[in-house]
Amino acid sequence: MIQQIYSETLPNGIRVKFIPANKFKTISIGFFLHQELREDLASMTALLPSVLERGSRSYPDRLTLRRKLEHLYGAELSTDIIKKGERHIVSCSLDMVHGRYVGEEESLLQKGLSILSSIMGEPLEEEGGFKKEYVAQEKDQLIKEIKGLINDKALYALEKCFATMCAGERFGVYKLGTTAGVEAVDRMALWNYYRELFDRNPMELYVVGDLEAERVFAAARETLSFQRSPQEDGLPPTEIYRDPGELKEKIETLPVSQAKLVLGFRTNIAYGDPLYGPLLMYNGILGGFPHSKLFQNVREKASLAYYIFSRLERHKGVMVVAAGIDSNDYEKTRGIIEEQVEAMAAGRISETELENTRRGLINHLRTVEDSPYQIINFHLDGAIGGKNYTTAELIRRIETTTPEEIKAAAEKIKLDTVYLLRSRQGGGNKHGS
Repeated sequence: MIQQIYSETLPNGIRVKFIPANKFKTISIGFFLHQELREDLASMTALLPSVLERGSRSYPDRLTLRRKLEHLYGAELSTDIIKKGERHIVSCSLDMVHGRYVGEEESLLQKGLSILSSIMGEPLEEEGGFKKEYVAQEKDQLIKEIKGLINDKALYALEKCFATMCAGERFGVYKLGTTAGVEAVDRMALWNYYRELFDRNPMELYVVGDLEAERVFAAARETLSFQRSPQEDGLPPTEIYRDPGELKEKIETLPVSQAKLVLGFRTNIAYGDPLYGPLLMYNGILGGFPHSKLFQNVREKASLAYYIFSRLERHKGVMVVAAGIDSNDYEKTRGIIEEQVEAMAAGRISETELENTRRGLINHLRTVEDSPYQIINFHLDGAIGGKNYTTAELIRRIETTTPEEIKAAAEKIKLDTVYLLRSRQGGGNKHGS
């Protein structure tokens, strides 16, 4: 089990974190540029990863980049936009074979970091902005993706619940921005925004593999030697603690064959809080597993839902319960869900529920170390949440969580928003889409 993480902050403020793992034959690298999630910036931030991947000074088009990756024995590079709490993160990942298996023990890591450095730090410039053709194409693609959200009705309902629940809060902003926001992006303005973001905002590099720490840091110092002026005060923290106030209810009608019900709760428990472990247990018992109260009582016993689950957004301190139902069963389904939440607050948890959830969470935590990118994501969560757990620490916390602690967490959880997506005609097949 991974216990040791080596860290070094480069002179330009980039935080390098190396996680030794001798079980993998690959080297996995994740580069993260952090920004505040804000409505006025979300569309530009969301556009950056795909535009950066299109071309850099050294690799001005996809073909040149692909050929370079092929020379690194089929290395894979990808970019993405990530939302964690009220952080909006531009990411670039590179997965490559370990040099010792191809006779390049010393040089392959540095070659890989050089590619990542070029993509993120030296983008292709054209007349003082990003290349016009690339920006136009990626804008079209991002707009299609934003409009396409409505085709995934379950995800659409979750996003609409978050937007309703957190209206006026940064978390309510959709991670891809808006179609109007994307359409308004100018390639010159995007370039200036990127330059300011790259110069001032927090950056982290994670490396996972069977390597030596000093070798990783030496390669990072050489390849990531950008001139930067990072801000001392960093980014504003995510707002977590909030009284829900008056219950918000929203019903939306669309041509759907299966209604989507989403209940949004404020947990008022942060990632680093002492009750975070009990909150994980709470969520697992309520709706995180097939043995959970919601699955057993709503789906199995009452046959009211095609699917039902509860899920935490750990960095914002919110929880959702989501279900696919017949809209005629809305009141009945909502009633049983609220009964289960009340049972949790009253401490009505069976020994079977407790132990099955404990076992399920521990098994999940153990699988984190089966994937380099799960390892990176786990430690990125710690950096954002302000609490650097190890998997062993969280497992010990789960093992020692008491029913009284779960009840204490349950008492802090309050219903904030109820969102229902249904057809105009009502009804709906529980087994539709």
